[in-house]
Amino acid sequence: MAPQPAAPGSHQSDPVRRRRLRWRARRGLLENDLVLTRFLDLHEEALTDEQVGGLDELLELSDNSLMDLILERAEPDPGQLSPQARRVLQMLREA
Repeated sequence: MAPQPAAPGSHQSDPVRRRRLRWRARRGLLENDLVLTRFLDLHEEALTDEQVGGLDELLELSDNSLMDLILERAEPDPGQLSPQARRVLQMLREA
């Protein structure tokens, strides 16, 4: 079965949005930058708009907080992250 074309205005149909996401994923902490680059190299073409929203939410965190979550040195507080962000966090941990 052929993949469905991306909906107009979605992350997948808009190359500008995809470039912005990559730019936004660049971090001051090298370790975060490496993890996020590897994650996007592996998953960017398949990310849904919902997953992009979860990633955007994670990118709002400070570098140190994000690294602690990715490395499982910390867990998000209840209600801190949406279900979409928690799913993307799990994907980041597996990347």
